[in-house]
Amino acid sequence: MPSRREHFEALAAAQPENQLFRFSLAQALEAEGRSGDAVEHYRFCVAAKIDWMMPRILLGKVLLRLGRRDEAGPVLREALALAAEQHHEDPERELRALLAELG
Repeated sequence: MPSRREHFEALAAAQPENQLFRFSLAQALEAEGRSGDAVEHYRFCVAAKIDWMMPRILLGKVLLRLGRRDEAGPVLREALALAAEQHHEDPERELRALLAELG
């Protein structure tokens, strides 16, 4: 039986423009400790939908974990704007805290 990552790799390979497959693949890669490999898939999702908050949050967090703070800041600010606009209070609080840590 294929792993979750393998499952979504196959789906994303068959339909590379499918945002949900790419998002799920990124999450599966992260779950396996392959955060660096997840970045391209989160970036794809961010570029595909201007109002999709979750890939921005997860991309920002991955970039922080990878020590790429300069890249994380703008992504997290975009996510914060979406969280506020869409009235997602918990993500908004979390994002404000992450951005405060960035300075």
